[in-house]
Amino acid sequence: MENLLILVLALFLDLLLGDPPNFLHPVAWMGRTAALLEKGNQSRRPAAQFLYGTGLVLFIIALFAVPAYTALVYLKSFNSIAYVIGGAVILKTTFSFRDLRRTALGIMRLLRDNSLEQARVELRGLVHRDARHLTRPLLVSAAVESVAENASDSIVAPLFYFLLFGIPGAVVYRVVNTLDAMLGHHGKYEYLGKFAARLDDVLNIIPARLTALLLVLAAFLSRKDGRAAWYTASRDHANTESPNAGWPMAAVAGALGVRLEKSGHYKLGRGNALLTPETIGASIKLMQITALLWVVISIAVEGIQIVLTS
Repeated sequence: MENLLILVLALFLDLLLGDPPNFLHPVAWMGRTAALLEKGNQSRRPAAQFLYGTGLVLFIIALFAVPAYTALVYLKSFNSIAYVIGGAVILKTTFSFRDLRRTALGIMRLLRDNSLEQARVELRGLVHRDARHLTRPLLVSAAVESVAENASDSIVAPLFYFLLFGIPGAVVYRVVNTLDAMLGHHGKYEYLGKFAARLDDVLNIIPARLTALLLVLAAFLSRKDGRAAWYTASRDHANTESPNAGWPMAAVAGALGVRLEKSGHYKLGRGNALLTPETIGASIKLMQITALLWVVISIAVEGIQIVLTS
């Protein structure tokens, strides 16, 4: 019962308040910690980088997961109400729906107003690619891709690991996903982030494909092309360098009948529909239905566990 209450309260906190400011957000602390420790690597040798990066990842996982687990144990021994409230606050920091939606809607409005430069600036809140020279259609594509990918990374995956391993599982997932974004890059220090990138790949194998399935169902429910969503996800998911990100992105491309593109990297979908600000709005709707479906499933799973253990 407590896990169910924690889940419901965490979802309520997200809808009501969104993400906390950066100076209070554990994800921001994870990023700052990684940036600080990253400077300790001075070697360009792949083996040395990999070992340092592996130690860095394991240290930061312990740095955030152990205190969270310890706090939860203390709160549970102290008072069940305090445990539920504290657990909900911690769980909330591992996922994000309201702020993802708000950022994507903001970019959509800026593109409607032809404020391309400001849209490029705001896009940094969603993607890590260089947006300085992206055309209007490519800005739309980047926003839609990010909405689709974050349906998995920011909503489905954290709650998936909460269902499996409780709050510590969600915290560990958020640490790994954040470190992949921080360290999993190419260049002279590529092997520094190799462990984070591969661990993130492993953790997202099931959530990414589950998200694609939910997006297909969302396409049917919203009267989009559900068959094309499934077909495109099955055909194009391997076009991306990531073994996981292509699944939800390709599903959205198929559902909306568009071609999503990151220049020089991949193309998803073969639809001819124009990429307009309304395409972002349509992707947000798919993400919202997907989130609702997953919340219903998650609550049902927790309810079944209560029945089975009572």
